[in-house]
Amino acid sequence: MRRSFILAGLVAALLAPDLAAQTLGTPIYKSPYVSFKKTELAGYISDPGEGVSLALQGEYRMARPTFDWGLVVGYLDANGGGDGIFGVGIDARARLARQSKDFPLDASGTLGFGALFSNGNSGFLIPFGVTLGRQVELENSKVSFVPYVNPVIAPTFGDLLDDVQFGLGLGVDIALSPSLDVRVSGSLGDIEGVGIGLAWHR
Repeated sequence: MRRSFILAGLVAALLAPDLAAQTLGTPIYKSPYVSFKKTELAGYISDPGEGVSLALQGEYRMARPTFDWGLVVGYLDANGGGDGIFGVGIDARARLARQSKDFPLDASGTLGFGALFSNGNSGFLIPFGVTLGRQVELENSKVSFVPYVNPVIAPTFGDLLDDVQFGLGLGVDIALSPSLDVRVSGSLGDIEGVGIGLAWHR
């Protein structure tokens, strides 16, 4: 049952005609791993694609035994002199499955709520999905990396957003040390974007 749910989410994202990104509409996605024990502070810069020239995003996350959750703030700079968009949100990631002989990937569920505000208008996203990946450790090195895929379905409503949107996030988290990660992710589809960030954790 669990494996069927994961595969169904992946297929739905691959077949979707329009794509959206994560909690604030930026191409910042999540691997299936919680890479910190207590807290994490992360910053990202991204190009969300058409209509937005640049997005800045910060996150503060806290770990629990089987899940983590975080607060997200961001600013999206509109193209062509349009009004900028300020965003706030909250999201969580919970472990669903660990790799086995039957299923070679680790999996976690993701769920969030994001609010966007611009010139008196507002829009809201409720993205949920599954993230699948596997940690790879380099021999004779402290560096490791996690390639992953994170399909997301995001019901939206409000002045700035309407309709159900779909996203396929692809990324890699690179652990340079026990307290520092470099993260690269992006979206594929009609709305394309890429993002990069640094995360400090303890």
